[in-house]
Amino acid sequence: MPAALRESLSPLPPSGPAPAERKVLSIHEHMARSLPTAGLAAAAEPSASSAPSAPAAAAPRDLAAAWQQRFGSLVQSLLPPVLGFGLLLVLWSIIAQGNPGIPGPQETWLQAQEIFRDPFYRNGPNDQGVGWNVLASLQRVSIGFGLAALVGIPLGFVIGRFEFLSRMFNPVISLLRPVSPLAWLPIGLLVFKGANPAAIWTIFICSIWPMVINTAVGVQRVPQDYMNVARVLNLSEWKIATTILFPAVLPYMLTGVRLAVGTAWLVIVAAEMLTGGVGIGFWVWDEWNNLNVKNIIIAIFVIGLVGLLLEWALIRLASAFTFEEIKA
Repeated sequence: MPAALRESLSPLPPSGPAPAERKVLSIHEHMARSLPTAGLAAAAEPSASSAPSAPAAAAPRDLAAAWQQRFGSLVQSLLPPVLGFGLLLVLWSIIAQGNPGIPGPQETWLQAQEIFRDPFYRNGPNDQGVGWNVLASLQRVSIGFGLAALVGIPLGFVIGRFEFLSRMFNPVISLLRPVSPLAWLPIGLLVFKGANPAAIWTIFICSIWPMVINTAVGVQRVPQDYMNVARVLNLSEWKIATTILFPAVLPYMLTGVRLAVGTAWLVIVAAEMLTGGVGIGFWVWDEWNNLNVKNIIIAIFVIGLVGLLLEWALIRLASAFTFEEIKA
């Protein structure tokens, strides 16, 4: 074969790089591919580190919004009573200007400062500070109200539990409940031969009815399914009263207690005006005999403030022991 033909038929050398060169190229290609990824990761690190800045910037705005909402709710709750008391003072000032016998708010305030500078002084059995008079009235109220609760709440349970007793006592309660406290006071003086027990008796007989009625209504409104379960389980009357009736009746009972303590505080003022001795009612009557109108107005505010505190305390008690919302 000619030499030229052999050269044309011999295998051509590979056109690509040699194996060693290909290895070097593959290393370079791998590094080239990895460089953009690393660059992206490095670029992503600052954005990740700057991400918490958004919540940090939003935190002051949220705090300001929360304070603004709280301030708005505070204004909405305080503004109406403040306006109401302001209107009362304006009307009081107008009436005092037209009637010289009625002291104005400023004169009454100065007299109140003088009275409450020493509210617990004693100059004799019938000359005592307003603090002792309030405590004496609260003592009578607590005794009369406590006796009414001891009698009225169990009686309400029994009346509500048994229909026959309900029909028997309802006419009696409807007859005696509207009687004025002052009508009961002479009966107390006749029976107990003393002013203090007569006042306690008047508180008792006037504050018992709200507790009896509300407790009985609560018992009658207990779902019949509860009583059916008690009948199936063959529970005793004591078990029914303590495990079924009492928890269900508690909101009604506490409402009756609230109404009763308000009635008791109203009654004691009227009773003490007639019985004498020490008490806020007697203090009002004594100041009237002395024609001290400023002290009478101060006593009116004291009576209202004590009644408001009693109401607030019972609302707190009711909300602590019941799941229902108790409103004033």
